[in-house]
Amino acid sequence: MSSSDPQLPHPNERITLIGLGAIGISFLALHLRYTSAQITVYDPRPDLEDHITSILPLYLSGHNLTVAEARKSGRLHISNSLESAVSRATIVQEQGPERVEFKQNLWRQVLNHADTKCRLWSSTSGIEASRQLAGLERDGEGDGDGDGDGDGSTTWADKVSSARSRLLIVHPFNPPHIMPLLELVPSPWTDEAEVSFAQTYFSALASGHRPIVVHKEIKGFVANRLSFILLREACHLVDQGVVSVQECDEIIRASLGPRWAVKGIFEMYGFGGGNAGIKGFFNNIGHSIADVWEDDPRHVQMNIEGRSASSTAEATTGGQGQPSTWLEKVIAQSDEAFGLPTPQAITARDRGLNMVVKAQAEMQRLDRQEKES
Repeated sequence: MSSSDPQLPHPNERITLIGLGAIGISFLALHLRYTSAQITVYDPRPDLEDHITSILPLYLSGHNLTVAEARKSGRLHISNSLESAVSRATIVQEQGPERVEFKQNLWRQVLNHADTKCRLWSSTSGIEASRQLAGLERDGEGDGDGDGDGDGSTTWADKVSSARSRLLIVHPFNPPHIMPLLELVPSPWTDEAEVSFAQTYFSALASGHRPIVVHKEIKGFVANRLSFILLREACHLVDQGVVSVQECDEIIRASLGPRWAVKGIFEMYGFGGGNAGIKGFFNNIGHSIADVWEDDPRHVQMNIEGRSASSTAEATTGGQGQPSTWLEKVIAQSDEAFGLPTPQAITARDRGLNMVVKAQAEMQRLDRQEKES
């Protein structure tokens, strides 16, 4: 499907992207390639136009839309002020620096100029929506004028309260125009309709993106927490001389990478338990897992019987027959989601793994070919 196809979704959306760094430019490509929305971009950098002209074509490679065509057709507009950028937007999506103070100041400016029904998205890597708007109603910085009802009755506190119900974290994995994951992380005040809209918006794209709702605010969300914890252990292993950086990367590429490209961590480890699924996996090598978990006192203390500081307290309040320890919960949820391994599932797993491994081998061959040429 090309970017000029009239069947592309979201023709009535007017999206403003604030911040055109690596994430912003990638999201710009995603919206241009897979929607028919009008896109306005704003970034205070003085070379914004040259930056977009030189970098965006790299992200549009393989698609029949050029930067010049996008601007001429009205699909892409480069704004020279934040006020003009957000004034007609139906969606404002920010990709600014990862500082709470920056986010708060940015939303303060956006709320002064955007419509009170405009959807607010943040592509932050770890700053929760509740923190981004914390205390704004008390700062007195707003202009206090009404912009949605026309009678000037909307107060600054009203605007902040409304924004709190509309702000949603839309956290990508870089680069978002290729990586399928989008973590949707509402605050306790985010309206459920905003989450549903974002799910529908990204699911409608022909890009294969997979929006997944994170049900509680937590630092780093889910994907980054998992990857950063792995990164911490990798750095520790390198620091201790157990493995080199290059060796560690190759170990991941030759094992976890292909595995997790085919099946997620719980489903894949379920195969290791044979007919008993993930319960069998923990029964078979639980002590080896415990040895690793207990090897570093910096790690969360969770023993292989399933007890942790939190689950011990929960076990006294759980209903009869309900999983109470973390281990019981993991087993129950894994069995419910994936079932136990079947011959058909094993065949599908192996087919997927072989495809990924062959793709890696082809990538290495091409890399060698380029270096030798």
